Amino acid sequence: MAADMKIPINYAEASETLKKYLKLSGSPVAFRFATKKEDIPAGMEAFDKTVRHCSMIGLARKEGRIFYSTSEKHECNGGAWSLGLREITESLKTGDFYYKLGKFESSAACKRTIDRVAHLHPGDTYATMYAPLEKTPFDPQVVVIVATPWAMLKLAQSTLFRLGGRIQSEFAGIQSVCADACAQTYLTGHVNFSLGCDGSRKFSGIEDGELVIGIPAELLPEITESLKIVAAAPGSKPGAK
Repeated sequence: MAADMKIPINYAEASETLKKYLKLSGSPVAFRFATKKEDIPAGMEAFDKTVRHCSMIGLARKEGRIFYSTSEKHECNGGAWSLGLREITESLKTGDFYYKLGKFESSAACKRTIDRVAHLHPGDTYATMYAPLEKTPFDPQVVVIVATPWAMLKLAQSTLFRLGGRIQSEFAGIQSVCADACAQTYLTGHVNFSLGCDGSRKFSGIEDGELVIGIPAELLPEITESLKIVAAAPGSKPGAK
C-alpha cells in the first residue's frame, strides 16, 4: 500500500463497520489527491473513459473499481476545477454557467456562490484516486459515503460522541461530491455533509433518499468506534433493513 499515515488504519475493518452499522448499499469510497505521478501506487489502473468525478465515486462505490484519473478524463469542468485539476472556466467564474441552467436568479447570485466553493489551486492535483475502502491500495485523504438520512444521523452522532458540540457543514446544492465532500473535507479537516447535487444524482447513482458525506480519513478510527456505541444506544432508532 502507498502509505503516508504515521498511525496505520485498518481500512478493511473500518469499511466493514461502516457497512454493518450504517446498512450501506455500497462501499465507502477511499479518495486521494495525487500531486504527482509518483504518488500513484504501482500497477494501479488509469481510468480509460471520460466521465464526471461523481460518476467515478459511484464506480468505486457500486462496482468496486480501483483506478486513478487525470484531468483529461474528467468530463465536468466544475468538478475538475474544484479538485485542482484545471483552471476555472470563464463561464463558471462569471456565474453564467449555473445561471443559464436556471439555478440562480442572476449571474451575480451565481458568482457569489462560485466564489465560495471549496477548491484546490489549479495544477495542485496530477490525478484523483478512487477505491472501495476495504480494498484501497493507498492511504485515502477523504472517505466518501453515500447513504440514507438515518445513516447520516448516526454519522453525525458519532462525530459528536467524544467531544460534543455542533456540526457546521457547507453546501450549496451544486458540486456536492467534488467540492463539498472531497475538496471541502480535505481542506478543512472536518466532516462535511452535503445534499447531493442534480448532476451527481443524475450521473452517479445517488438516489432520492440518499445524502453524501466526506470524512477526513484520519478520523475513521474515532468515528467507527463511536458508531458501534451510538448505533447500539438505547435511544437509537434502528435503520431500515
